[in-house]
Amino acid sequence: MKKLWIVCIAIITTLLISACGSSESTNNSKKEIVRIGVNGSEGAQWPILKEKAEKEGIQIQLVEFADYTLPNNALAEGEVDLNAFQHFSFLSQYVKESGKDIVPIGSTVFAPLGIYSEKIKDISEIKKGDKIAIPDDPSNQARSLRLLESAGLLTLAEDFGLFGDASKIIENPLNLEIMPMTAQQTPRVLPDVAASIINNGIAGQAGLSPADDPIFKESGDDESIYPYVNLIAVRAEDKDNETYKRIVELYHEEDIEKAILDDTKGGSYLVKLTEEQINKVFEELKNQ
Repeated sequence: MKKLWIVCIAIITTLLISACGSSESTNNSKKEIVRIGVNGSEGAQWPILKEKAEKEGIQIQLVEFADYTLPNNALAEGEVDLNAFQHFSFLSQYVKESGKDIVPIGSTVFAPLGIYSEKIKDISEIKKGDKIAIPDDPSNQARSLRLLESAGLLTLAEDFGLFGDASKIIENPLNLEIMPMTAQQTPRVLPDVAASIINNGIAGQAGLSPADDPIFKESGDDESIYPYVNLIAVRAEDKDNETYKRIVELYHEEDIEKAILDDTKGGSYLVKLTEEQINKVFEELKNQ
């Protein structure tokens, strides 16, 4: 009789353990997996965002891409659910050129574009005939030329717009040699040029400080920065997805904002645009 009780207890215990395991498995299976395409996943905001989302049943998986041309293609093809690597100007140009129906659903950070150099300490030291490297994608090339204009090195045509190129330079008093190249190459050519304009994220990946190292950088004090505010993008068919909207809300919370400021030592900061502002900026850019 005693042995029978021992057997019964063992069976009940096994069933309880099995039930708990089944329940745990069920709970895990309820987690919604969201794949986010990024270009550089080292940011301090990502572990925090993952943890916050996990508490709400959302499992975020970062999918890293080494090139700016790939995350939008991956999103359009359904290889990722969202991406977070580009600004409004870049996305609008991609949509116009590709015909892909990708839209922004949230703003993230503004990362001022900077001019870096291993040879000089101040923008005033740029001299006649110097070589200046800039990113070659249409939106960042135009943005770089605008930065050179604001530094007093170039004058651009009145119709330059947001996607102008070097053909729109009307004054180049120092006869600077402007060298467009893949954005990822801009830090690598620093030994060979007088200065290089480097995207904030790429500068960080190259071991540069976007807050301290530029010899000149963009100002971010008005609405003129909106085309260059980074964003979270989705396929248009998913723009009302509640899970994706919740991820944007979590990204805008104070602990994420602080993490971005601390991680970049003030080199980047969170910009919280409303849905109305997002739609307005994006439509204006697409119509240019």
